Amino acid sequence: MKLKLLFLVVFLFLCWLGQAHEFWMQPNRFRFTAGEALTLGFSVGEDFIREPWKFKKDKIEKLEWHHAGGSADLRDRIAEGVDQNVTVSLPEEGTHMVVIQTHDSFIALDGERFNAYLEEDGLDEALDFRSKNNLPGDSARELYSRYSKTLVQVGARTDETYKKVVGLPIEIIPLQNPYALKVGDRIRFKILFRGQPLFGALVKIFNRHNNRTTIQNIYTQQDGTIETTVSNNGSWLVGVVKIVASGDRRADWKSYWGSLVFGI
Repeated sequence: MKLKLLFLVVFLFLCWLGQAHEFWMQPNRFRFTAGEALTLGFSVGEDFIREPWKFKKDKIEKLEWHHAGGSADLRDRIAEGVDQNVTVSLPEEGTHMVVIQTHDSFIALDGERFNAYLEEDGLDEALDFRSKNNLPGDSARELYSRYSKTLVQVGARTDETYKKVVGLPIEIIPLQNPYALKVGDRIRFKILFRGQPLFGALVKIFNRHNNRTTIQNIYTQQDGTIETTVSNNGSWLVGVVKIVASGDRRADWKSYWGSLVFGI
């Protein structure tokens, strides 16, 4: 009995770690010349330190490539494995964006770990609901899904693909093209949830430079925007989570995990 309990605790802890990680698509690099190939590895990790995401193709609901010349469905190019999960040739100059959306996954957490995750990601409404309804110690069943964008630049000519709204349930939109910026410039982002500005959400901004990660925590304004300074070169990840009561009998909660990756 004690051994079974230990296995259960370890299993729940590993599930919590898997769900709490950031998720993103890691490009082989951020700048290209026309005709070169972009490869992306599906990734999870703490502190923007990459671990390959182990998945099955049926976990992917949407995988799209957007650029000035149009868009394309990339789902038939997905390769399962630890790296180079999708490859696409970049034929024209401009800013290119790849978008991924996953199907729902299920997780069950004990009360302590669920509360800790809510606190870490600034999900105060869910915490308040649990407190007011005498649920702090209760376990929670959750459905969660991932929505991520990666921006890369081909050649010197930039365009407005970076701010294209693609209709994700939760979506991070830069209001300036990152590839037109330099260290010291200001950059703003707008967060949409179900097409509307998301107010009061905790947004985490990660910068990975010289094997070191820095993190900023910023709450969105009433218009769904945040603003920060481009403090370093390197890789950048912007992440946000929204959780709501689930309308599905399988779960109490439904969470939406959004991210955006680019390079400076």
